[in-house]
Amino acid sequence: MGLGNIGWSGVLLVLIALLLVFGPSKLPEIGKAFGKSLKEFRNATQGAVDEVNKERYEGEVNANQAVGAKTTGPAIEWQADSEPSAAAQSEQTVHR
Repeated sequence: MGLGNIGWSGVLLVLIALLLVFGPSKLPEIGKAFGKSLKEFRNATQGAVDEVNKERYEGEVNANQAVGAKTTGPAIEWQADSEPSAAAQSEQTVHR
C-alpha cells in the first residue's frame, strides 16, 4: 500500500492530528504557506518543461532544415496551426 492510496478516513485523521498539534489559529497560516509553496513548485516545473519542449522543437527544426538542404524539391514552411496554401499544395504535387 503506497502513500498515494490514502482514503478519506486517512485525510481526516491527518487533519485532526494537525489541528491538535498546531491549533485552530495556526492552520490557516500553514495552509497558505503550503499553497504558496505548491504554486511556486508548479511554476518552476512548468518552466522546466517549457524549456525542454522548446529545445526539442528547435532540435527538430534544425534536423529538418539539414534534411531539407539535401533535397532538391521546393521548401514549404509549415506553421503549427495552419494548413499549407493551395498554391504550395499544387506546386508540391507538380514536382512529384
